[in-house]
Amino acid sequence: MKKLLLASVMSGALSFVLGACEADMRDMAEDVSSAMKETADDTGIDDTGVDDTEAEETGSPYEMIGSIEIYDDRATALIPENAEIEKLTGNEFSWSEGPVWIGEGDYLLFSDVPENVIYKWSEEGGLETFLQPSGYDGPETDIFRESGTNGLILDDEPGHILMGDHGNRAITRLDLETKEKQSVVAYYDDKRFSSPNDLVLATSGALYFTDPPYGLQGGDDSPAKEQEINGVYMFASAPETGDEYVALVDGTLSRPNGVILSPDEQTLYVAQSDPEAATIFSYALGEDGLPTGRSVFHDMTGLVEQGLPGLPDGMAMDSEGNLYSTGPGGVHVFAPDGTRLALISTGTAAANVTFGGDGSTLYITSASFLARVDLLSIGVGF
Repeated sequence: MKKLLLASVMSGALSFVLGACEADMRDMAEDVSSAMKETADDTGIDDTGVDDTEAEETGSPYEMIGSIEIYDDRATALIPENAEIEKLTGNEFSWSEGPVWIGEGDYLLFSDVPENVIYKWSEEGGLETFLQPSGYDGPETDIFRESGTNGLILDDEPGHILMGDHGNRAITRLDLETKEKQSVVAYYDDKRFSSPNDLVLATSGALYFTDPPYGLQGGDDSPAKEQEINGVYMFASAPETGDEYVALVDGTLSRPNGVILSPDEQTLYVAQSDPEAATIFSYALGEDGLPTGRSVFHDMTGLVEQGLPGLPDGMAMDSEGNLYSTGPGGVHVFAPDGTRLALISTGTAAANVTFGGDGSTLYITSASFLARVDLLSIGVGF
């Protein structure tokens, strides 16, 4: 079954080259953002994302965009029949990424990776610059393609977040009050990471993260690249001694990217942003937190071949084990068995998602802007 719930895609939005990798998509983002701003000017929508005419019709101060498609009846328990996608900002980012909801303060933080900025968005305050530079802050250098932060998540230490920090080639911790930053882990096997990207923290304290080469100028061919692989890693403490260590989870993926855990933390999901193998993998985890096996959770390569914008990237998980993954065409909703239930499309490539608010709002970093949709499902941790 395929039921169109909403179809109001703004004209002149976005097109990406078929088969382009995520890095190529980011290179095009600034041109896309400019084109979308011109479109907004032509339609009378201001650069804050607010459409006064639409506000009068819907009762929302935000422009309604995109479409939601239902493929399986199970999605009706997750997505309201009248669900709409709200565009919360103008088209002002080069590549928005890594959203995290800060419950103490009711606001969202997210990265603009190429611009080296973390933004803050709240219902009351709108959009503000939270941290600039967010990543690299040293002398001028030509080794970086993207020098900012990427994925952001809550730390188990209150008042702090953990960051996939391209510019420092490390996982770093940020004090939200003082804005002081410290390095958490930067090396594996005595070699510097390339550009840690996305991350997820288990209740045990184990931290899983991906390390593709997107932050380095030249990617795999960068002379600054020390790791021979593009890895998925676990950073943890030995239970007997408390000694910290890094373990390789998977070193065979070409472009590991988004990463998330199942609600029971027995399964790790990793998205691969390779247009020729656009796949989400699932890993059964043993008692030590390391995988005992790997399976294909869902292969989206066929959607890439259809020319849909985006690749498998950031992910979120609801309390029932349904997976919300960015991918070709937008945000895909998957049942725990890997069945695709629905597609939430903003009309552009979506980079990442997170639950926020009371736990039922899905925030979407969608290339040049921020969007959200209210759901029936509740995110893990709420």
